[in-house]
Amino acid sequence: MTAVDPALAAVLPAPVVTVTATADDPAAVLAPEEEPAVAQAVATRRAEFTTARACARAALRRLGVPAAVVPVGEKRAPVWPDGVVGAITHCAGFRAAAVAWRDEVRTVGLDAEPHAALPDGVLEAVSDAGERAVLDRLARERPDVCWDKVLFSAKESVYKAWFPLTGRWLGFEDADVVLAADGTFRAALRVPGPVVDGVAIASFDGRWIVRDGLVITAIAVPAEST
Repeated sequence: MTAVDPALAAVLPAPVVTVTATADDPAAVLAPEEEPAVAQAVATRRAEFTTARACARAALRRLGVPAAVVPVGEKRAPVWPDGVVGAITHCAGFRAAAVAWRDEVRTVGLDAEPHAALPDGVLEAVSDAGERAVLDRLARERPDVCWDKVLFSAKESVYKAWFPLTGRWLGFEDADVVLAADGTFRAALRVPGPVVDGVAIASFDGRWIVRDGLVITAIAVPAEST
């Protein structure tokens, strides 16, 4: 069963439509164009993918795009209908999709992760000393937050916002992400950014939230905001 999640309004602006699910829907089915992405997948992977695609189609219907399909494209990114931007995320107990019209929002990044510390060694692999120093300070202010996981999720959202604009890979080391305790973050790009509305993007601004055992991060670049 998919539903509109008011909590995502805390991390995404009004033009973005979101739909979430907290359990896989056994009645959900894939369109033929979506099927190849999980043709060889195990049952659990297939179920989460199918429910996430059901979220995406429900969000598109709310946006006013009926009978749409969302196949997998380059680098496994979702392929949205013409004129639409969006993002899909799924983790244990949560699937979500966010969509918007491209003439209102140029790109969307959305990521959800379990609110738990990263495995040993992962933080060092995805961050630098400066980013970790910020995490140490934040941990003293808010020890209840797994700041390493928030940083990881924010970097995932950065990539999801970046790729539709560029079609290029962006490594964890290619964005300097600074988290703030007020639920915001800024990702300064360390590589040349995409040109949007005639302006080169040098950074992405995003928001984060911790709720119901999840870390959720998101980015939306409004049209002509750069």
